[in-house]
Amino acid sequence: MARIQTLAGEWFEPDLPGRLLKIANDIREAGGRAYLVGGWVRDALLGKSCRDYDVEVYDMAQDALVPILSKYGRTNLVGKAFGVIHLAMKGLSLDFSFPRTESKVGYGHRGFVVHTDEKLSFKEAALRRDFTINAMGMELPDLTLCDPYGGIDDLKTHTLRHVGPAFAEDSLRILRGVQFASRFGCTLAPSTVELCRTLSLDDLSVERLFEEFKKWLLKPGKPSLGLRAFLDIKLDEYFPEIRPFENSWDTLGAVLDNMAALRDSCLAENKPCSLSEAQTMEFAFAALLADSAGTSLKFLERITNEVHLLKVVPPLLKAFREIAPAIVDDAPALRRLAVKLGGLKLLCLLVQCAPCEFFAADRDFAEKLWRSAAEYDLLEAAPQPYLTGKMLMDLGVKPGKQMGDIIKASFELQLDGKIANAEAALAWAKEIIA
Repeated sequence: MARIQTLAGEWFEPDLPGRLLKIANDIREAGGRAYLVGGWVRDALLGKSCRDYDVEVYDMAQDALVPILSKYGRTNLVGKAFGVIHLAMKGLSLDFSFPRTESKVGYGHRGFVVHTDEKLSFKEAALRRDFTINAMGMELPDLTLCDPYGGIDDLKTHTLRHVGPAFAEDSLRILRGVQFASRFGCTLAPSTVELCRTLSLDDLSVERLFEEFKKWLLKPGKPSLGLRAFLDIKLDEYFPEIRPFENSWDTLGAVLDNMAALRDSCLAENKPCSLSEAQTMEFAFAALLADSAGTSLKFLERITNEVHLLKVVPPLLKAFREIAPAIVDDAPALRRLAVKLGGLKLLCLLVQCAPCEFFAADRDFAEKLWRSAAEYDLLEAAPQPYLTGKMLMDLGVKPGKQMGDIIKASFELQLDGKIANAEAALAWAKEIIA
């Protein structure tokens, strides 16, 4: 089993399929060289396993590589213009690419002309990559490191530094810097900050913007470092809807880090607090927009078409900004708030993210709110009316305005705690109808 030494000086056995090592041996025997590149190398040096195998093949033509790969599975030229061969094997899929250069010739992320050249050196091919920590390679099968731009030094010092001028050809790399800063605990090099400030995000699609925001907020890391990069690049001028929490960007960073900790642990009062994928996303974006209730919808509409975010986050933020500690002793108010939000779990979690002094009247407010919401069974969902249309039809009430008014009146009494169950709701309805 191949081993590498991590930045911490420990020996690490990365997750490498034996079939990939055999393929690399065959490529070497045929006169070529195979490199694992990109995120796999970065993660391995950090002692993390990665199953995203990005393989570049040098000194070998496409026509020579295909017969080698065909011995192991079914090959498919999935990106002729980009020189990518997909190999499908039982239980494993791999992509093999050739070194290439890219030239910006048009608008947007599709406006590139790609030239593959198996005779390019690793240093020449790596020049098109974004950051030095992503421009390293490990030659297979012995995992010899190739680091032409000092990526390992930048990884040690937690620095994000662009590789070269080609960085500016894809403005998405601005936001990649933000999410990488969060995920890998990095700060942007001053030269990279200056370059990023000269670029515009105007040519990026909503989908591409949203993906980078999701990686920043949802992947494990320290989102406050992403926020620092966001501010260094002056993206707050491009996204003015995102505002500092209580006039402090540091406090917003703390809110984001608290969100990440709660999300990752999913613990409340020592009990598991599960979140669906949609709820996790809603929680994360609500934390980013914690002091942006009035502009949250505008921001979300700029970066996403996800209906659940547009529907859930703005009212959640409005409730967060308006909630007062006294509500913990007001069951009717809690029930009505749960109806508005579809449950109180996300609100409770968001309150936990805020600094305790934010609720100056009660520094234990977050804990009390969770306890009250749990006591009244309001965390997971909103109360549903005990009285139903079918129950009223059985009493001879015909569908229509009268039926709706009766159900609404019954539900108000239920929220007030004056109707405790379906039997009480039915008894009340019989009295009304009589």
